[in-house]
Amino acid sequence: MSSLLLLLLQPLPTLTSSSSTLLFLQNQLHSSSLTSLKRPKKILLSKPLKIPSFALTESSGSPESLDPSPQTLLLELSDCFDLPPDFFQQLPSDLRLDLNDAAFDLSNGPVLDECGKELGEILLNLSRAWELADTSTSRTLASKLPVLEISLTNNAKSAFGKRLVSAGRRFQSMGQYGQGELQKIAKTMITTGKLLSASSTSTATDEEPKKETRVLKFGDLQIEITPVKANIGAVIGFVFGILSWELAQRIQSSPENSLEYANGNALLLAKSLRGTLLALCYSSTLLSACTTVGLFFLARQVKSKEN
Repeated sequence: MSSLLLLLLQPLPTLTSSSSTLLFLQNQLHSSSLTSLKRPKKILLSKPLKIPSFALTESSGSPESLDPSPQTLLLELSDCFDLPPDFFQQLPSDLRLDLNDAAFDLSNGPVLDECGKELGEILLNLSRAWELADTSTSRTLASKLPVLEISLTNNAKSAFGKRLVSAGRRFQSMGQYGQGELQKIAKTMITTGKLLSASSTSTATDEEPKKETRVLKFGDLQIEITPVKANIGAVIGFVFGILSWELAQRIQSSPENSLEYANGNALLLAKSLRGTLLALCYSSTLLSACTTVGLFFLARQVKSKEN
């Protein structure tokens, strides 16, 4: 630039005589400006953007790979049953009934055929331990479940998972008790059961609908309702209703003056007992009729669902 200023300050003839020199300087300045413009582009190309490898690994990984394995969840489930020796025995009566329901859901039906002999026997013994409120035996049997999970077939895993989910919901219905041990057991059982059912690839098990079982409870006694049992109950209720009706008719048909009474008080007592027996017999007849009709329709409903 300084040389260009010197040329401009020279006289006009000199400038004219050195026109070739001026053109050379202009070309040099033009080439230098082009070089300066291209230099950043060359620098950008020489340093390409690098993506960290761990970013690609995290983006390519699926969320399913982060889920725990069924064996890990079964180990956690066995740890959940590490309870004090008298934990189940100290449960209130209503929670003991829910524990019996969980035992029924865990081992009802053909458990040996669905889950295999070894696992089926463990589930049967585990359900008996829950019914007897035997906490130590329950802990011992639950510790054997993670070892058996590896050798299970797809059908056995699916059946085992469904039983865990059903029994886990029974534990979930118990609510908060103690330090939340029951809810922890319920959460682990449901999660493990769903994972085992999802990991099964048996199409036959997926297409086969689960049979709905209905249970009739009389305190600690539980009776599974089937169409045959419901029809038998309807017949018994019908016969009992007929007997109650015949007894009521005989009491009503007997005249009050047919018997002799010692005094008036005995007569009043006899009339009171007669009225009470009539009311009892007629009410028994009505209840028997309602029970017969209800059991008859229940048998048809259960049979239609099985078909």
